[in-house]
Amino acid sequence: MRILLLTTLAMIAFAANSVLTRAALAPDLIDPASFSSIRIAAGALTLGAIAAVRGAQLRQAANWRMALALFTYVACFSFAYRWLDAGVGALILFGAVQISMLAVGFIQGERLSAPAWLGLLLAVGGLGYLLSPDSPQAPNLAGAGLMIIAGVAWGGYSLLGRGVASPLNATTASFVLALPATILLSTIFADEARATLHGGLLAIASGALASGCGYVVWYAALPGLTATQAATVQLSAPVIAAYAGAALIAEPITARLILASALVLGGIALIVTQRSRSRRA
Repeated sequence: MRILLLTTLAMIAFAANSVLTRAALAPDLIDPASFSSIRIAAGALTLGAIAAVRGAQLRQAANWRMALALFTYVACFSFAYRWLDAGVGALILFGAVQISMLAVGFIQGERLSAPAWLGLLLAVGGLGYLLSPDSPQAPNLAGAGLMIIAGVAWGGYSLLGRGVASPLNATTASFVLALPATILLSTIFADEARATLHGGLLAIASGALASGCGYVVWYAALPGLTATQAATVQLSAPVIAAYAGAALIAEPITARLILASALVLGGIALIVTQRSRSRRA
């Protein structure tokens, strides 16, 4: 029950990032660069406080490549949500993360079974169907492109962090190291700067709660999950984001999104289960 509760809270936190960002940017309560800076700063302060209580040595966990990947993810994620609904953005992000990590594995020599290849084709086809500009329901291509970059960056961040001794310390150090880059980003887009109190509070919630506390909860849950369970349970995040977006900020759940979600998430689930069986064999 403890693992179930922690996992559920972590998935809600991950989905909340999409809803909070969209809720702040869609009505122009804050500009994307300022949102990114506040999110990173709030996450760094929250994680730093937790790390300090635990007596962590952040200097030893510092990794500039992870920090760069984190900054790229946060910046592109924020700018993408000027145009994308929460559920659509979460689905594109999740699909890009998983496909990019699979691509790296393939380059490194990992081979997929026939059912896994089918899953990959379904996932890519689902994303292609979602993004194809043949319908008024098609998402904005600029937003989709930025979210794909965000997903690739997050996939790279995840791969870089696989071998670290303490994921919590590495994540805290990455947030701290990414902060100067987000401040520079805000300086570059100073002419577009806008931050209402409501928008700032949403950015703080995204950084401190959905990101900072969400990662802590997720790392607490991971020891109780198998690798397959950990990968599969993340399929719930885009679904939670879509329904939360519909309930909280009145976003539509279209037939296109439902079908694309079934293809992308079903394909990735097939890949995950096949890779698990291959490893056991």
